[in-house]
Amino acid sequence: MKVYSNVSLKPYNTFGIDVLAKKLVIIDSIDALKTALDTYKDEPKLILGGGSNLLLTQNIEAVVLQINLKGISIIKETEEHVWVAAQAGENWHDFVLWCIENEYGGIENMSLIPGNVGTTPVQNIGAYGVEVQDVLESCTAISIDNQEFETFSNAACQFGYRESIFKNEAKNKYIITSVVFKLTKKNHTLHVAYGDIALELQKFAINTPTIKEVSQAIINIRKSKLPNPKDLGNSGSFFKNPIISKARFSQIQAKFPNIKYFDISATEVKVPAGWLIEQAGFKGKRIGDAGVHQNQALVLVNYGGASGKDILELSQKIQATILETFGIFIEAEVNIL
Repeated sequence: MKVYSNVSLKPYNTFGIDVLAKKLVIIDSIDALKTALDTYKDEPKLILGGGSNLLLTQNIEAVVLQINLKGISIIKETEEHVWVAAQAGENWHDFVLWCIENEYGGIENMSLIPGNVGTTPVQNIGAYGVEVQDVLESCTAISIDNQEFETFSNAACQFGYRESIFKNEAKNKYIITSVVFKLTKKNHTLHVAYGDIALELQKFAINTPTIKEVSQAIINIRKSKLPNPKDLGNSGSFFKNPIISKARFSQIQAKFPNIKYFDISATEVKVPAGWLIEQAGFKGKRIGDAGVHQNQALVLVNYGGASGKDILELSQKIQATILETFGIFIEAEVNIL
C-alpha cells in the first residue's frame, strides 16, 4: 500500500484532467484494502479504478482509494464453459485478450474498452451488441462500513443499460474486488451483425470468423473512430444513447424523418446520441481545449489544457441544444465529480 498527499490525479484519469487529491492510496492487496478502510473509516472516500469513466471538475478532498488488485484464475470448467475470476485492478482489454488467447469466448465484442475489470459491473459496460451482464456470473465486493465480503449474483447486480445496483442503492457502499465471468470454450456464439463488424470482416474475406478475428475487427473499428486516451484525453462514450417510447419517437420522426433508431422492445426505441450530436452541429466542434471528436460525436476530448469544468460546460451545451432541437435529453454516461 502506497500513500500520497496532495497529489495530482492527472495520471489516474483518462481525460487527463489535472486536479489534486488530498490523499491517494494505492491498494494492491486485500489486506491493504482492509487497512485503508480501517485507517480512513471516518473520512469520505472516492473509489478509483482505471479512471476511464470519470470527469473530475474540482480538487478531491476525499481519500482516493485506487484499486490495483491483480490476478486471473480459473475457478471451474466443464466441457462447454469456463468460469474465470479476474481481480478488480486487471486492465479490461488485457483481460479480454487473455481470454481470447485461451479460446474463451463471450467478451470479444468488448475489446479495447478502457478501464479495469472492477468497474465493468458498475457501468454494465457493453459494445457491439454485448454487455457485461451477458457473461457475468457474480462479483465479490467488500462493504466499506463493516469490511465484510458479499457476493452479488448476476440478478443481484440489477443490471440495466449502463446501470447496476452499484450506481444506485449500493453506490458508495461497496468496493468490488473481483468478478467471475462465465465464458464459452467452444461453439462460441458470435455477434457480428452489429455495426461495422461484418463489413470489417469482409475486407479480409473472413466468412467464418474466430473470436480472435472478431476481436481484431472491433479493435480496428474502434481505433479508426476513437482516440487513444494516451494521445488525446477522453473517457470513451460521454453520453448514453437515449431510450424513448415509440409514441414519443413517432412524434419526433414526423419532424425528423431521417432520425436513426434501434428497436429494443415493443414499446421503446434507442436513439444514437452520436447522431443527435452530429445533427446538432457539434461533431468536431472545439471550444478552447475542450472538444467533440471529429470521428465520433459521442466522444468529448481534452486537447491538452481543458479543465473538468470546460468539458462539463461543453457537455451541458450539447445537452441543452439536443433538448431544444429534438425534445430528447441525453444523459451523461461518465461519472462527474
